[in-house]
Amino acid sequence: MKNTPISIFQRRFNRRHFIQTSMAGMTAALAAGLPTVSVAGAKTVTLGMNIPMTGDYAPWGLPGLYGCQIIANNINAAGGVQIGGDTYQINIASYDHGYDTEKAIQGYKKLVLDDDVKMVMMLGGSTVASIIPWAMRKKMLTTTLLPSDITPDTTHLVATCESHPLYNVTGVEWLAQENPDLKTAVIITTNDIEYGMQSAATYKAAFEVEGIEVTDTNFHGFDVVDFAPIVSSLLANNPDVFCMATDVYTTPIVEQLFHQGYKGKIVSCTLDGYQDVIAKTSKEFVEGIVFQFPDFDDPALTADNTNFPDPAGFDETFMADHAGEWSAVAWEYPSVLLNWVESAQAAGSIEPSDVLAAMKSNTTPSHTFGPGQWWGANMWGLDNAVVGDWPVVAIQNGKARIQEFRSIPAWLNKHSSVLKRHMKALDLRTV
Repeated sequence: MKNTPISIFQRRFNRRHFIQTSMAGMTAALAAGLPTVSVAGAKTVTLGMNIPMTGDYAPWGLPGLYGCQIIANNINAAGGVQIGGDTYQINIASYDHGYDTEKAIQGYKKLVLDDDVKMVMMLGGSTVASIIPWAMRKKMLTTTLLPSDITPDTTHLVATCESHPLYNVTGVEWLAQENPDLKTAVIITTNDIEYGMQSAATYKAAFEVEGIEVTDTNFHGFDVVDFAPIVSSLLANNPDVFCMATDVYTTPIVEQLFHQGYKGKIVSCTLDGYQDVIAKTSKEFVEGIVFQFPDFDDPALTADNTNFPDPAGFDETFMADHAGEWSAVAWEYPSVLLNWVESAQAAGSIEPSDVLAAMKSNTTPSHTFGPGQWWGANMWGLDNAVVGDWPVVAIQNGKARIQEFRSIPAWLNKHSSVLKRHMKALDLRTV
């Protein structure tokens, strides 16, 4: 490899929009251990992560830091990234707020004032809400994995990767079309507004569209230690579909479904640690469980439909360095980082407002699973969330495998009014 600056992303015009060129070969080579390239005169740009790395929400924070470090190391080993005529090495600064709002404020200010970050990546929910007033006054580019954090006033807050809970409609849509005899469903999830209730509202809308009646819903607290009576009560409805929405307790819930002899379909937003679920039930029982997050060694993730350099190579590196730590956010925060790189190159600048302007000027922004579009004004008051295709995943022979890519925008164009009705029925914020 020549000792010259190499950009991890190049942009080429494709009639309607810029697309990322494939860097699979380079990323694979870097993952194999090529030495870091020293670039004379290279500058450093620091990107921040204000996330939970300890506590109950750590699985939705810490794996993302590991993933971003892999991508940053790959970029730096390739010589850095060229932005506006300069070459930059990428530094990741992180702060563990443990999903505590006061710590989130402290962490955010430290990253901005002390570490001089040019973007702050966050999980979402109350921790994002706590920093919004100060962040918007500072015009700091901030990202969330929870698009419902967006309001008409959050101009510098974007959701460029994760579109929770919108993508959950694709799993129900696919499941219903594969199994047209499904008539009833029950839902279990946590009772928090940020994840559980929004997810339940979205699943209710998706089931309604497919003509599936939701006969019972259980919102439970985070202090439940025995799911047997809850699952038993829901199964008394004899549902065709058991939906776990965005419940963080999927393993004990599936265990109860197994022990109580459930024979119907199971659908969930996530199934992180599904190998543990298999170990505690059986490979036969989990066969066919539908959820929304693929493993990144999935052969369906190819350069033709994925804006992520060498997914399989990334997966291999992550598993080698952080075995047992994988979760959905392991690739989501890195996707946000890669989107920043692309937008900074388009802007020719690392400054937050410049990068944001470049993001928003792209009417078909890059999305992890293909071209996307800006959306959100109809639901939250501002088109600051990127939505596109999303994979429907099911367990096959003990392995998560993509069944199909389905369009979130296509569903929203037809049924957003149904979704808003169910959101309002649970007193969730919409415009």
